[in-house]
Amino acid sequence: MILGLTGGIASGKSTVADLFVELGAMAVSADQLAREVVAPGSPVLAKLVTLFGAEILNPQGALDREVMAQRIFSDPKARKTLDSVTHPAIAHLAECRLKELRQSQQGVIVYEAPLLFEAGAQGRVDLVLVVLAAPQVQRQRLQQRDQLSEEESEQRIAAQWPQADKVQKADFVIENSGPLEQTRAEVGALYRYLLETF
Repeated sequence: MILGLTGGIASGKSTVADLFVELGAMAVSADQLAREVVAPGSPVLAKLVTLFGAEILNPQGALDREVMAQRIFSDPKARKTLDSVTHPAIAHLAECRLKELRQSQQGVIVYEAPLLFEAGAQGRVDLVLVVLAAPQVQRQRLQQRDQLSEEESEQRIAAQWPQADKVQKADFVIENSGPLEQTRAEVGALYRYLLETF
């Protein structure tokens, strides 16, 4: 079975995905797929350069993710343009990877996708887990992790669906504001439930 794992930015989705992998689940990361589709020499990257200009490339010819992030988080139209190019490529790659894993793997496959709902990708998964963090924890993690100002972190949080909207569509919710051991216990309980039930 495929468990879609999503949540707000800096809620701890990757931490939760890693905990599932430690327990024996397989994982596919939409963020990793997004990096693959814009690899140097890819048609997706070429299209982005046509749309946004060569300044989105670093000196090695790869996508400068920070430059791109600054562009799209301050300009909703630019974000829509980026999504219109990258989302179909990510969707195709995700479907291929998940199909391969589903055919070869019994057990739990975790599809970690920050924009699962925003990209309309929930049809790729059987159930959805939303990882939730208190807003102040989310902001603090984001500022520390990405070295962002308060204003930049607010822009990035505002660019995604509110956490409450994601929770309404979830089959399961893990609260990830507290200690790691608490999250680990919740993940373990959910993993055992999924193995026993599906």
